Amino acid sequence: MTEARDLLQRLAHAYGIQTSYRGHDGHEHPVTDLTLTRVLAALGCAVEPDGTAGLEAALERRRLAPWRRMLPHTTVSHAGSGSSVQVHVPHGNAVTVEALLETGETRPLEQLEDFTEPQVIDGELIGQATFRLPRDLPVGWHRLDARVENGNAVEATLVVTPERLTTADPYYHQRGWGLSVQLYSARSSSSWGLGDFGDLTALAVQTAAHGGDYVLSNPLHATVPEPPVVSSPYSPSTRRFTNPMYLRIEDLAEYAALDPRDRREVDGLAAARQADNATADSLDRNATTAAKLTALRRLHQVTPPPERARAYRAYREQEGQGLEDFALWCALRSVFDATDPVWQDLEFTPGGRLAERYRQELVEDVDFHRWMQWLCDTQLATAQRAARESGMRLGLMQDLAVGADRNNADAWMLQDQLVASMSVGAPPDMYNQRGQDWSQSPWHPERLAETGYRAYRDMLRSVLRHAGGIRVDHILGLFRLWWIPVGQPPTEGAYVTYDHEAMIGILVLEAERAGAVVVGEDLGTFEPWVQDYLAHRGLLGTSILWFEQEDGRPRPPQDYRVQCLSSVNTHDLPPTAGYLAGTHLDLRERLDLVAGDPHAERGRAGAERRAFLQAVVEAGFLSADAAAPLTSTGSAGSADPADPAVVADIVVALHRYLAQAPSLLHGVALVDALGERRIQNQPGTQQHEYPNWEIPLADAAGRAVLIDDLDSVPGFARLLDAVHHELNFRATSDRQSDHGIPSP
Repeated sequence: MTEARDLLQRLAHAYGIQTSYRGHDGHEHPVTDLTLTRVLAALGCAVEPDGTAGLEAALERRRLAPWRRMLPHTTVSHAGSGSSVQVHVPHGNAVTVEALLETGETRPLEQLEDFTEPQVIDGELIGQATFRLPRDLPVGWHRLDARVENGNAVEATLVVTPERLTTADPYYHQRGWGLSVQLYSARSSSSWGLGDFGDLTALAVQTAAHGGDYVLSNPLHATVPEPPVVSSPYSPSTRRFTNPMYLRIEDLAEYAALDPRDRREVDGLAAARQADNATADSLDRNATTAAKLTALRRLHQVTPPPERARAYRAYREQEGQGLEDFALWCALRSVFDATDPVWQDLEFTPGGRLAERYRQELVEDVDFHRWMQWLCDTQLATAQRAARESGMRLGLMQDLAVGADRNNADAWMLQDQLVASMSVGAPPDMYNQRGQDWSQSPWHPERLAETGYRAYRDMLRSVLRHAGGIRVDHILGLFRLWWIPVGQPPTEGAYVTYDHEAMIGILVLEAERAGAVVVGEDLGTFEPWVQDYLAHRGLLGTSILWFEQEDGRPRPPQDYRVQCLSSVNTHDLPPTAGYLAGTHLDLRERLDLVAGDPHAERGRAGAERRAFLQAVVEAGFLSADAAAPLTSTGSAGSADPADPAVVADIVVALHRYLAQAPSLLHGVALVDALGERRIQNQPGTQQHEYPNWEIPLADAAGRAVLIDDLDSVPGFARLLDAVHHELNFRATSDRQSDHGIPSP
């Protein structure tokens, strides 16, 4: 390795950029010098990869950066840790540091011995002092105040987080289970062509009747404000606010107050959309969004009674400037296309002269979008209340996407904290060997700290407000993210690390305050210590049946992790019936997503399926005769027993088998209870390749199934009751003894 390359790699490491990664193939893959320099430039360090002097100077600037600040921008500590903070002041000057608590109390910090040699910074000798945080500081959002004897003072953010999240502790004594659903696909006779908050409420109550503790939906984040909208719930415009497409119009107080003419118009819009509820082919997001926006604009003209007006004002005060800016962005996007050059004008940014002019000119439209967010908040509150009152211990479990689309609301509102020149994705893996580009701008690690992680905190608070749990998609992104220079293929990326103590700590703090369980989707390529760290902080991981293998053989369920949510499948795989039939293999081969030999891929999948089903047979949950069509040594990757009843038996057996795992939470996909085979999403594809996120809920025969009819579908109650029975079959004390479950 040349001297320049060695310096470049040292500089990359100094900025938290990993210079290689271990792929799904088990091999170490180096990151190119070109990618390293582009990522460095995105982080504010532009260098030439072969410029030795420039690289050395950049390394020295990086080393001295903390010395140029009196206090770190943000200090994140565990409660009771008594950790320390370094303060940099002119050498020889006395300094005092206090913690200003969110309660208004002031606490002094104790100064410790620090013999670090002073450094010359910009011609001035700077010394370092170290102070210890009091061990009894309460958890919360506080401030540090440092004052030098000459009168200079600096304040910075101090976050004290719980050592561990305690919200999952009750499940050590009685494990729980719930239903996962793509809400837009789960319609009722009252839906406007897509599932809504009313359907979510009904589904929660139905699931609770079978003993379920939660309903996990797809992300409910907001998309663009008018058609054409983005289909993927994992590519939102913002993660902080909610998609009004999910509003149940008829449940709004304003609907009841409509005059007869407007009521007829809204009812006509509803009838036109409800006619599509019977189709099982494809969902029409644009038609539903357009109809609901028309109806909501009618409702927005209704004069609210005083108490409702007060509630709306309270919501606005609670959400603050973030809500105001999001509503303004929505109004602006109704005027200016995403590609309009005006978005590049600095005066068009939040607070800019041009943006503020439009805030006044579009005041009614801004209020409309702000008001719709309040409606979403109230209906989510109603759904969570109904879920808990029906007996669920968790109720709603929200899904948090990895990020927001690069060209939309968050990119405009938070542009000083996001990296526009980079896109988030994933390197090649066994399920998408071309890699993935999710077209989402990553957080800038240092800008997060400089702003006290406020945007991250506010987003978490909004998502957690009406949730008993949160699933964090790709939670590894709180440790590191795969950054791809915009315009480059996903293979030409690099992992950039984050301060996971801060990212996880703030998540733990906000979830503890909200009383919510956190489930991290920790699948994929990662360092093994990550799962141990998450468990230590009280977060649950994720186990998917098909991924739990050791040396090519199924891992016995009894050996699964305790602090985990286990399920048979995930939204990026087909429903269990489809997985057994190999529909994912057919699709990947048709879309040319298999880098190797498709025949070999089918052979591997066939062997995997046979091994799992044989394990289920040996465990006594399935007869050998029932499994025979899928376990014969001659069956290829795709095998399809003719009798749907046989498939249903196998699906139930797989879920019963998985329920033997000691995992605190178990998940059942609604599609598995109906025999559906179609996959909701094929990662790494576009809409012209596959109708991702547009598949309505249907049964094994391809017939649309409505929420109203679930209790009359034999498979629904059968699967849910089977899982509930297995989870509660053995006494809690036996489970703790068998699996070493500690007392919380």
